[in-house]
Amino acid sequence: MENSPHILDCDLLIVGGGINGAGIARDAAGRGLSVVLCEKDDLAAHTSSASTKLIHGGLRYLEYYEFNLVRKALIEREVLLRSAPHIMWPLRFVMPHDKGQRPGWMIRTGLFLYDSLAKREILPGSQGIDLRKHAAGEPLKPTFTRGFVYSDGWVEDARLVVLNAVDAAEKGAKIFTRTRCESAQRQGDRWIAQLRTADGSTINARAKCLVNAAGPWTAHFLQTAAQRPSAKSLRLIKGSHIVVKRLFDHPYAYIFQHPDSRIVFAIPYEQDFTLVGTTDIDYQGDMNKVEIDQQEISYLCELANRYFKKGITPQDVVWTYSGVRPLVEDEAASASAVTRDYRFELDEDGAPLLSVFGGKITTFRKLAEEAVDMIAPKLSVQKGAWTADACMPGGDLFGSKPNNRAVLEFDRFVRELQMNYAWLPAPLVARYARAYGTRTHVLLSGRTHIGDMGGEIAPGLYVAEVNYLMEHEWAVTAADILWRRSKLGLHVPAGTEAKLDAWMHTGRAVA
Repeated sequence: MENSPHILDCDLLIVGGGINGAGIARDAAGRGLSVVLCEKDDLAAHTSSASTKLIHGGLRYLEYYEFNLVRKALIEREVLLRSAPHIMWPLRFVMPHDKGQRPGWMIRTGLFLYDSLAKREILPGSQGIDLRKHAAGEPLKPTFTRGFVYSDGWVEDARLVVLNAVDAAEKGAKIFTRTRCESAQRQGDRWIAQLRTADGSTINARAKCLVNAAGPWTAHFLQTAAQRPSAKSLRLIKGSHIVVKRLFDHPYAYIFQHPDSRIVFAIPYEQDFTLVGTTDIDYQGDMNKVEIDQQEISYLCELANRYFKKGITPQDVVWTYSGVRPLVEDEAASASAVTRDYRFELDEDGAPLLSVFGGKITTFRKLAEEAVDMIAPKLSVQKGAWTADACMPGGDLFGSKPNNRAVLEFDRFVRELQMNYAWLPAPLVARYARAYGTRTHVLLSGRTHIGDMGGEIAPGLYVAEVNYLMEHEWAVTAADILWRRSKLGLHVPAGTEAKLDAWMHTGRAVA
């Protein structure tokens, strides 16, 4: 079998194209390992595109004494913001004080701890506010007169996954989407895996190490494809979100603590909308078809109505999304209390098998770093951790190294880009800046006139961009583009998805 043309040889085979798998692929490829990643659907098709889109320490985890997790996440906030300032940015959160909940001094103490657990260079600290005078108070019911404001960050979650995969691929990794790992067996000091592509063909891979980063399917993959029982178990928690027309006009987000102790956010979304979520419900259904139910929609509407003057009903919901979070089972009584930290399980009974359990999007980089650190000695890797000091693709706005300026002066980058491409509508260039950062220059390379964009498939969506996403970001369907590579699905006319799918599958034109 040595050097057989039918065997794809690699150091590391990663199963799972969510944030953990893509992050590990990037880190490993950057250390010189040959990497193959397979994902049974699209990148970020499930859990990693169904988050609340926050880079945050997890303020509410303090009440569960998860100080180590919160500190780790707080440190990561600014590391990530500097690395990808185009798809992440600071966000200020307003917490109205409800007289029926914990006293104000206790909240101030918690926020002081939140501010102090990790060094901050970009994000301002917390403070108390008078909601009768503050802009964030106007949309709220007059019963809320006091509040607190603190900082966290926003992330375009699915784009973060894709950019990790892009960086991994540019460092030599092979990324296979719509490719399922059907079996993986140890043969001597190697794993032999059979991968099945969407067209039914097979790829045989031989790897020195196997990484199971299958998210909600981690335990299932171990039991079926790898036939290796695990000592750890996952608790699957469904989180659902609703999107409604904009409920307020200012840039602040809200964090509400319901009387049932659940935390729900209301966040400015895609200029014209407000995102409300999330729910926390134990889930035992089909992980491939996770959908919000009417009870969740009603719950989120009722909670929003408890705070906002402008009421919403289920009929006001314009879009929903749901995902299953694979959390480490810790016997917590409520879904909200289950730890968001991650655990590894390393099976060294032959060729190494590393399984990843749990995690949250904010700590993905640290998780990936620790995972590769764990397997590096077994693969004779000499290069150490590197991602803390590296920009994500498109994030090198003001120099090749991450810096605060890229976060604090992002608007300047947008203005310069708009001047550079004055032949395009300014709002379109601003969207490109947020989606692609400096990679906008790759998208627009050789184009000097709107006619060079290849025609408008839908308002604001040109052939040039679709071709870029298909060529550089593994986009295969309209849903990949409209709901994961972007959120254009919220803005384009009805019927666009079918029109775009037809265009993508009838032989794409050259832009």
